[in-house]
Amino acid sequence: MNRIVVFDLDGTLVDSAADIHASLDRLMAAIGQPGFTRPEVIGMIGDGVRALVTKALTARGLPFDEAALDRFTADYTAAASDQTRPFAGIPEVLDSLAAEGWRMAVCTNKPEEAARKLLDDLGLAGHFAALGGGDSFPVRKPDPAHLIATLAAAGGEASGAVMIGDHRNDVQAAAGAGVPCIFAGWGYGPEAMADGAPIAAQPADLPAIIARLRP
Repeated sequence: MNRIVVFDLDGTLVDSAADIHASLDRLMAAIGQPGFTRPEVIGMIGDGVRALVTKALTARGLPFDEAALDRFTADYTAAASDQTRPFAGIPEVLDSLAAEGWRMAVCTNKPEEAARKLLDDLGLAGHFAALGGGDSFPVRKPDPAHLIATLAAAGGEASGAVMIGDHRNDVQAAAGAGVPCIFAGWGYGPEAMADGAPIAAQPADLPAIIARLRP
C-alpha cells in the first residue's frame, strides 16, 4: 500500500493571506473601490480564485467581471510569494514524514500555475509527488474527484491516504473519497468546519495523528 499524505495549500501549508489581501486590494483600487480588512479576505479564501473575486465584487455591489478575474490572477501569480511563508513547523513536519516513508501531494483550489510557483519560490516543491490545482481537473474541492485525481497523479490511492486541510472543502472532499481528514487548527477556517475530524492545533501534532489514522 502506498502511504500518502495530501495537504491543502493556503491556510494549511502556507500563510498566504497577506499576499492574497495585497493583490485583492490592488484590484479594488484599479476599479475605484475600497479595499478589505484581513478578516474579510480570510473569509473569502478556500473556494478558488474565481470565487474569491466574485465574493469581493459582490461585497462592493458589483457583478462578476472576467477581466477583473484575469487582472487579479496575473497580479497574484507574479507576487504570490512576496510575503507568504510556510507556517511554523511545516518544513520540519514534511521532512519527518518523508523520513518515515510517506509520499506527499498537494490538493488546492488555487490555480495550478500560482500554486507551483509558490511552492518553487518557498523551496517546498521537492517534497511533493503531485500537485492538483483548482484548474488541473474538471472539478475542484469539495468534489472528491479532485482529491482522487490528485492521489492518482501522485501514485497513491484512497486506501492509504490522509488529507490535511483547514476548510470544509477539504473535510468534505476527504469524506467523499473515503479518506480520513485532519483539520489544520492553525489555518483560516473556524474549527466548526472540522465536522468531527480530528483537529491538529499545530503542525507538530500531525505525525502522531497521522500514525493513529493510518497505523
